[in-house]
Amino acid sequence: MRPICVTFDDASPLAPLAWRTEGALERARGLLGRASLADGEGLLIRPCSSIHTLGMRFTIDAAFLGADGRVLKLARCVAPGRLAWGTARSTFLPWDFQVLELPAGALDAAGVAPGRRLVFADR
Repeated sequence: MRPICVTFDDASPLAPLAWRTEGALERARGLLGRASLADGEGLLIRPCSSIHTLGMRFTIDAAFLGADGRVLKLARCVAPGRLAWGTARSTFLPWDFQVLELPAGALDAAGVAPGRRLVFADR
């Protein structure tokens, strides 16, 4: 996984200690095996149009994003053992979409809303 920093397009931080998956194996594994996500951490999975929390031990928030980083849909407090899907369009064109997984409550705390754009930079 590659370390990245996630900010809003106005440069305010969202997840300064995030990671980006690189390859199918990392996408499939995701956060499995982790006990939690700390504040400021996140996982960007791309390409990706849906997620699951099967086998996970903690609740997460997820932001479904377009290829340009624009927030399309939010899934708040996805508990262990659940599934979450992006938009209907992402089901048919999954390579154009990505998902940012964050600690539960992070979306509301940061004011993430559909239409906002996120920026990803290597750290």
